[in-house]
Amino acid sequence: MDFTPTPRAQALHRQLQRFMDDLVLPSLPEWHRWDDAAAYPLDVVEPLKAQARALGLWNLCLPDLRDGQPGTRLSNLEYAPLAETMGAVPWSAEVFNCNAPDSGTMALLLQHADAQQTERWLLPLLRGEIRSCFAMSEPDVASSDPTQLQTRLQRTGDGWIIHGRKWFITGAAHPHCRLAVVMGVSDGEGPHARHSILLVPMDSPGLIVERNIPMLDHQASEGHCELVFRDVRVGPEALLGEAGQGFALAQARLGPGRVHHAMRSIGQCELALALMCERAQERRAFGQRIGDHANVQEWIACSRVEIDQARLLVLRAAWRLDHDDATASRADVAAIKLVTARLQQRVLDRAIQVFGAMGLSPDTPLARLWAWGRALRLLDGPDEVHLRSIARHELRRQREPTGATLAAHLRRWRDPRST
Repeated sequence: MDFTPTPRAQALHRQLQRFMDDLVLPSLPEWHRWDDAAAYPLDVVEPLKAQARALGLWNLCLPDLRDGQPGTRLSNLEYAPLAETMGAVPWSAEVFNCNAPDSGTMALLLQHADAQQTERWLLPLLRGEIRSCFAMSEPDVASSDPTQLQTRLQRTGDGWIIHGRKWFITGAAHPHCRLAVVMGVSDGEGPHARHSILLVPMDSPGLIVERNIPMLDHQASEGHCELVFRDVRVGPEALLGEAGQGFALAQARLGPGRVHHAMRSIGQCELALALMCERAQERRAFGQRIGDHANVQEWIACSRVEIDQARLLVLRAAWRLDHDDATASRADVAAIKLVTARLQQRVLDRAIQVFGAMGLSPDTPLARLWAWGRALRLLDGPDEVHLRSIARHELRRQREPTGATLAAHLRRWRDPRST
């Protein structure tokens, strides 16, 4: 495996970093002014989007982008360091049209949309004209087990009727959200052949944004929403792929998106470490800088080592997604989702401790980044699901020849003459 960035990726990364330094960071105060008022800051984001697209810093997260479509096509491995840089300012991914959940929606449509769906939904998404949400999780079941989903997709003579409730749907309150990608139970037999995915306009009669759910007492202006579908009717053209393929489509969608989340987490951890080091050198306690205390130095050292370890794990997963299919990379993707979310909580907790009470306040980004790290341990599947996936993969990998490793080592332990 070679993780060395290509010259083109290096040049784009430098260009992206300059854009962040010169344009995004100076926009932070205005963005927060809007967000604190629970209004999405379109006046901040839209001009930045236009500039990013003009510079070619657009749709960088889509390896399947086709010739003639807007954006710059990069592999998962090439894109990973750029996602890390965006992570330092979480909302900046939208500036480059690389934000969740749209990155996953566009990847899904690139692979499975027909001509009509491409024209109506994919191209406006690629141009950054609309936003989408992915409506899978539900309030009354553990949605980490999709076989339990209760939303019904009923096939009729002239299309589909949708009835159910979705929960914690990111992006549904964004003022430009026009599309809900809805996963529910339709026809078919077997636990993983009963789901389908429908492309549902957000202005469909019967589709209600019930509320924007606060996350750890913070209400995101783009929304983590509860949606109600009361006999929502859509035509046959709403079906994405084939009926009964929804589970497989959803699984394929989640892999690259988890790489994006993981690298953005690495970027947020790097920001927290930088802030921690600055604060440790400025603040004094008991006659010396707090950075001279052994426990604080241990926090800094552990953070540095753990961030570098996690980054290498994410780069390996990105490499494997580029060279293998999503199924072969599943354990790697589960590992990075697990590791980076936990890492973000640890590093942010240390940084908050170094800052003291200021770390809990909105005067620094630390409290909100800690909250997002905690959320990531549930979003896109809780830790326990990823641990289960990794363990099952390891057990399958070591299944044959069963007992051979133990037998060989026990013989050597019991009989020193064995060779």
